[in-house]
Amino acid sequence: MGEQTNVRIVEDAALTSTKDLPSQWIAVCMGTGCVSSASAEVRQALIQELERHGLSSQVEVRRTGCFGFCAAGPIVVIHPDETFYTRVTPADVKDIVEQHILANRRVERLMYRDPVTKVPIEKWYEIGFYSKQQRIVLHNCGIIDPENIDHYLAREGYQALHKVLSEMTPDQVIDEVIRSGLRGRGGGGFPTGLKWKITRQTPRWPKYVICNADEGDPGAFMDRSTLEGDPHSVIEGMIIAAYAIGARYGYIYCRAEYPLAIHRLQVALDQARQRGFLGGNIRGFDFSFDLYIKEGAGAFVCGEETALMASIQGDRGNPWPRPPYPAVSGLWGQPSNVNNVKSYAYVPHIIRLGADWFKQLGAPDNPGTAIFALTGMVNNTGLIEVPMGITLREIIYDIGGGIPDGRKFKAVQTGGPLGGCLPEAYLDTPVDFDSLCAAGAVMGSGGMIVADETTCMVEFAKYFMRFACDESCGKCPPCRIGSTRMLETLECITAGLGTLEDLDYLRYLANGMQKGSLCALGQLAPSPVMSALRHFEDEFRAHIEERRCPAGKCHALITYEIIADLCTGCMVCARNCPTNAIRGEKRQPHVIDPALCERCGLCKELCKFDAIVVR
Repeated sequence: MGEQTNVRIVEDAALTSTKDLPSQWIAVCMGTGCVSSASAEVRQALIQELERHGLSSQVEVRRTGCFGFCAAGPIVVIHPDETFYTRVTPADVKDIVEQHILANRRVERLMYRDPVTKVPIEKWYEIGFYSKQQRIVLHNCGIIDPENIDHYLAREGYQALHKVLSEMTPDQVIDEVIRSGLRGRGGGGFPTGLKWKITRQTPRWPKYVICNADEGDPGAFMDRSTLEGDPHSVIEGMIIAAYAIGARYGYIYCRAEYPLAIHRLQVALDQARQRGFLGGNIRGFDFSFDLYIKEGAGAFVCGEETALMASIQGDRGNPWPRPPYPAVSGLWGQPSNVNNVKSYAYVPHIIRLGADWFKQLGAPDNPGTAIFALTGMVNNTGLIEVPMGITLREIIYDIGGGIPDGRKFKAVQTGGPLGGCLPEAYLDTPVDFDSLCAAGAVMGSGGMIVADETTCMVEFAKYFMRFACDESCGKCPPCRIGSTRMLETLECITAGLGTLEDLDYLRYLANGMQKGSLCALGQLAPSPVMSALRHFEDEFRAHIEERRCPAGKCHALITYEIIADLCTGCMVCARNCPTNAIRGEKRQPHVIDPALCERCGLCKELCKFDAIVVR
């Protein structure tokens, strides 16, 4: 148990203060997604409009992190009535202030409407997107100002740290985390408490606590949004981990492409030091710890823990052979604990509310929640937090709102570029580490990409393999050469040059990469290709045997043709064809020269008579 020193800070309202938090306030999403849609301008317009009406001292305009419902941004929520406004622009601000704030009338045109009934929905938690979510890691996002530590303290922030330092020994902390069943949310799913225990039991010092915030999956923004919306939760979790394993220093490795997350992290670290939560004799107890930010240069491979540590040391971001594992020999050869952003963010809740509380969430062997960036061909894209054990169907249809424009669902890719895709038959698969693995996919760090019937699964697999090729560090031949050969084979298939032997060759290459690659990047890179081949082999065969792309996406395998009976000779397609591939007289049927056609599809888009078809 941490011993109190004679400089102990007397606990007072600093841990529970609600002062300066007005009863009426306006939350403006200032996550990266909404900022890119001008939410900063909306916030500034609100501040100015309130000043104009003399309301600045009565109504706070608060920057917050991501609300999650990115498809509806920029988002503004009026408190305490929790009215949820979507797609707000600076031009809408005058109505919000004059109608809602002054006249107490909701601005219905800005409210989210049920996609079926078209009835406006007032409260955010009544919207289908949030209906089956369970926000724990994200519980402060959209509520607090991430750059104001008082807001975090008012939401029970740093109370878990106080409990740990005043009431618990390091071993008790580790036992509580082990008992909770928390598994690492970076993709591997290794028991978090066990990793802490091994690090603590390794009899060498100094020891380090490291946060892996090098989120590089295409379409993924779970860690970024957590850091942007609630950085103190991650910091508090890391301090508790440091106390448990006996570390004096720690690093948050965050990619430089996340400037807003880095800025808010730095502000939070500075505030934590000023309040005595970081530095020497934390909160007056005999425990010292400090944290530093290390900006990554954008290499996807640095999401692998040993490559990440190499980068912190100033070396090239290449993975190391394991064992020994980082808990025994990590940063600068010393025992090091590496966890994901979300893993650390859970810890304060577990300590404060108890392991039994956490175990009641989610599935029996997979407690807690899962956070996903839901993207792709789905109506409601955004950041979601759901209980473990929820099905893919519930996520895609109940939360995601289904597939746009009435198209059919085709597949969902879980686990990002190193995950696997699952077809419609697997929609009732529970979302947890074990169930997804048994189905041939992975949880990963939380990317979830939905594909509809217009998606070519060969092209889909090729996209992820190209990403793996680009991001391979090149250190080991199975990954460097194997991924290149797999990409070349897929390119031959989509170009109409493939053979059936190529399918066996892909399986051969995948086996070699999975068994021989040094790190998870090479070991998992074939997964999207193999899962696509497993579930959609008929599409691969159509490309090879019939020289046809069923989805009409592979340009080399499609032909545009004009149906003479439907063509009016309006000349629109001919005038706009970039290669002059369309010939014909005015008011006479036209034809397309396949030798000149670049298959851009512009003619089909412009034709008002549906006279152009894809063969």
